[in-house]
Amino acid sequence: MKDYHPEGALLNTEENKKYTSSETSLAIAQSLETILEANVVMCDSSHNLIVDLGGLKGIIPREEGAIGIKEGKTRDIALISRVGKPVCFVVTGFTTDNCGKKCALLSRRIAQQKCLNHIINTAVSGDIIDACITHLETFGAFCDVGCGNIALLPIDAISVSRISHPKDRFLVGDKIKTIIKSIDVDNKITLSHKELLGTWQENADRFCQGQTVSGVVRSVENYGVFVELAPNLAGLAESKEGVYVGQTASVYIKSIIPEKMKIKLIIIDSFDTPIDSEYEYFYNEEHINEFIYSPRECSKQIISYF
Repeated sequence: MKDYHPEGALLNTEENKKYTSSETSLAIAQSLETILEANVVMCDSSHNLIVDLGGLKGIIPREEGAIGIKEGKTRDIALISRVGKPVCFVVTGFTTDNCGKKCALLSRRIAQQKCLNHIINTAVSGDIIDACITHLETFGAFCDVGCGNIALLPIDAISVSRISHPKDRFLVGDKIKTIIKSIDVDNKITLSHKELLGTWQENADRFCQGQTVSGVVRSVENYGVFVELAPNLAGLAESKEGVYVGQTASVYIKSIIPEKMKIKLIIIDSFDTPIDSEYEYFYNEEHINEFIYSPRECSKQIISYF
């Protein structure tokens, strides 16, 4: 996947600037079938995308705007929503507009198909790829995994610590690392993320009994309050009046018990703060076969296989 990136990654690279600098360089990019990027400045009444190429106008015809537009499998909102944002494309030719000005004909669909074919033909379950959050739903986050190809990251695969909505973890535009979980017969890609955020022990090693630290309230139950200390680590605090989900809490670490995979907390205070979408990746290789979350001494074993 090193040759393909979420849209926006190429925009300010020297190579992209060189190829989009003139008609001559665009013609060279056409002969090489190079994938380029530029910003969409308009979606016209026929849903053609108009792209800013500096001194030359670029046109992505509606049916070349995305995979599935021609067949009716992709809605035109996929085109309209790109206005003001970068898109990838290959140059397919040149023409003149109604005013007699030279224009470059472009295809985002071909760029997307090249990327998708690469994923289908070379990627396997467990491969780690870059992605960019494009939009959030209650059931998961949609991610651009290359050239605007969208994959689903289900909510239960985002982190071990449970969240009520993906917006509790991500913001649109976040650049993240993901794991390919599966590719089905319809070429729909499903992702995972939690296995990159560290095991229980790796996260617990960052804390010590007796410390007072901050966390996020993720669940309030009649027997206690679950406070997230890290995306893959939560502890149970004693109930405290006035505490609610989404608050930041300062908590005293009463005990850390690896054999039971438990952290006992006492809430000192709770208050409202903005959502922090930062997280640390503990695994930085290009592929993962299995992930053992639980400590060795714990009787309950939590394992992901790829």
